[in-house]
Amino acid sequence: MNKVRKAGFVAPAAQRADWEILLEERLGEEGFIVASCEVSRDGPWRIDIFGEGDEALVEAAIEAAARALGLDVPRWAWEELPDIDWVAENQRSFRPFAVGPFWVHPSHVTDGRPEGLLPLRIDAGLAFGTGTHATTRGCLEMLATLDPAETVNAVDVGCGSGILAIAMAKLWKRPVTGGDNDAEAVEVAQENAALNGVAELCSFFVSPGLQAKELSARAPYDLIVANILAAPLLDLAAEFGAAVRPGGRVLLSGLLVEQAAGILAGYEKEGFTFERRVDLETGGAWWRSLVLRRS
Repeated sequence: MNKVRKAGFVAPAAQRADWEILLEERLGEEGFIVASCEVSRDGPWRIDIFGEGDEALVEAAIEAAARALGLDVPRWAWEELPDIDWVAENQRSFRPFAVGPFWVHPSHVTDGRPEGLLPLRIDAGLAFGTGTHATTRGCLEMLATLDPAETVNAVDVGCGSGILAIAMAKLWKRPVTGGDNDAEAVEVAQENAALNGVAELCSFFVSPGLQAKELSARAPYDLIVANILAAPLLDLAAEFGAAVRPGGRVLLSGLLVEQAAGILAGYEKEGFTFERRVDLETGGAWWRSLVLRRS
């Protein structure tokens, strides 16, 4: 069996999410895992690619991502790693934390839940979304500010690990739908819903945006939650505008504070108005979560 190796480089905090998305798109199906960690507070992040596959694939993916971002190719090198279960190591490094009305914890930590908080059991894995990033924390905080009577029909677009759909199901004790264009993420989300005791409330489907018939047929929605990235959020503005009832809302995240004005302008064209926001920091970058209401 081939040894697991790691290719790594350093990137500014503001570029971390874009690097991860672009690399995962090219390398995820080839058996590679893309991860990141903060080098120093308010400083850059290290992007690491783990795997046993072809070095040429990794080199091509890094070069293509750099071109897409309009950047020079970063300096990087391979490092051979000891024979360790790196997924298990990543899971052990994930510590529980409280956010809004939720207590997010990995499966190996079940003690210490603060009284009155709803547990969300999410393990670090291949699907995006353990809740630690500012974008997911912002969404979890914002969900608690919404009136349950106005969120009866809700969907999580780009669900990743399913954490936000699971949170909605637990918070409001009603069915929630989710979708992701990655079939593996949908499987992980279904598994996580079962681990959290809400498998009967959560339904996940492979779907770019709301295109799958299982999602499009449920429109109009009271609430669409989308924690993705700024560019796809803009691309989905018209689709979301057509799928949200008058008076309904979108909860958008995955955008840097400096990208928020462009997102708001795009959604105002589709009949949405600003209601509220929360700004949170991860790795020296400030990320915004927005609640917009359709007129």
